[in-house]
Amino acid sequence: MFDNLTDKLQRVFKTLRGQGTLTEENIAEALGELRVALLDADVNLNVVRDLIEHIRAKALGTEVLTALSPSEQVIKVVRDELIELLGRDTARFKFASQPPTVILMAGLQGSGKTTTSGKLAAWLKKGGHRPMLVSVDVYRPAAREQLKVVAKQVDAKLYEGDTKGEPAGSALVERLAKEALREARIMGCNTLIVDTAGRLHVDEELMGEMERLKKLLNPQEILFVADAMTGQDAVNSALDFHMRLSLTGVVLTKMDGDSRGGAALSIRHVTGQPIKFIGVSEKPDGLEPFHPDRIVGRILGMGDMMSLIEKAEEKLDRKKSEEFAKKALLGDGFTLDDFREQLKQIKKLGSMESILKMLPSVGPFAGMQQAASQVDEKQFVRLEAIINSMTPHERRNHEIISGSRRKRIAAGSGTSVQDVNMLLRQYAQMSKMFKQMGKGGLAKQMMRGGLNNLGMARQRFGR
Repeated sequence: MFDNLTDKLQRVFKTLRGQGTLTEENIAEALGELRVALLDADVNLNVVRDLIEHIRAKALGTEVLTALSPSEQVIKVVRDELIELLGRDTARFKFASQPPTVILMAGLQGSGKTTTSGKLAAWLKKGGHRPMLVSVDVYRPAAREQLKVVAKQVDAKLYEGDTKGEPAGSALVERLAKEALREARIMGCNTLIVDTAGRLHVDEELMGEMERLKKLLNPQEILFVADAMTGQDAVNSALDFHMRLSLTGVVLTKMDGDSRGGAALSIRHVTGQPIKFIGVSEKPDGLEPFHPDRIVGRILGMGDMMSLIEKAEEKLDRKKSEEFAKKALLGDGFTLDDFREQLKQIKKLGSMESILKMLPSVGPFAGMQQAASQVDEKQFVRLEAIINSMTPHERRNHEIISGSRRKRIAAGSGTSVQDVNMLLRQYAQMSKMFKQMGKGGLAKQMMRGGLNNLGMARQRFGR
């Protein structure tokens, strides 16, 4: 996400930092490079023009040119203007005063509406809501079957309805919508997510049907689901839908595969409606609320520590982490079983590439984001396989693993003796490091602090 744009902006900022003093000339040159970078990222031309003019006006102001660190001031101006472009605050989700809250999902065929409907149900469930799903796409039987599969994956209620013997058309669509709304009330579901039909392009038939559904259901949210990888086509389609339906928000799918990010930087400015969610993976939990300030942090290479902290709080087993810290740091040492458990914990956070990309590209983390694409994810699988091939006694007493045992472990795990040797060296280094930390008194400090490091980090990086 935004990889190309981030790389180009980093080069622009590096040039700025290299200037002894900032003048109108070198600022104009930097803004020219910024303009090219944004256009290469497939950002809408009008959006680029407005953004550059806003940045130019502030960057040439007296406060910037006379500042102690004018280049850093320009970077701050760029950051502030990008946040303004994306929407300064995280968009709130609207709920009905009298449930159920109706969410109408709109978008073209292939944009990911059905999968996103399921992900949204999972997100609502996590927040304590009781969602129900319904598909009113009566034109493609596969679409209704797909939603049935998705609903089962996220364990959400689904209203299927009877469509046999009735021709596909608006009458059937409206009947299913009415019945689903009634069923949601009866079943005590406080949200109803309506997955609608799509088309390969915007047409009058599609828009007419969507307008009738809007009038019938009176939805609190009309979310346009757009494939971020289609760039300006997604922006143009969103505008067409907004003109007819008055969208309340946008969901951008496939953001994990879009290295340019032009749709994200254009769609709010063009439609005037906020991006509410982004799809970051194909998994049921691969939907995240859109935080403008965090996204801008990623674009500018400042990382997204807050999202990483939240993911750690959600995915990691705090009790196991505390037990490991006590065991490793208080002198009891840790075994290869503990090492394997830590590998499993890391895997819960997602790929190493996604984790490294959330780190800032400056200070002690410099170069980590660039190294993210070179990480061999299979290495974790190999390490776990090697430990699994050891006996329980060997995992508790690594000193007994002789040459013949190493050959057996390598054969059992489908790896080489060199791989086994490397794992044992890494384990020995970690063990030594933890012992030194324990002797230095760090362990006692952590115990006195209640091991509340995630909470402290949240305070530091949160707003």
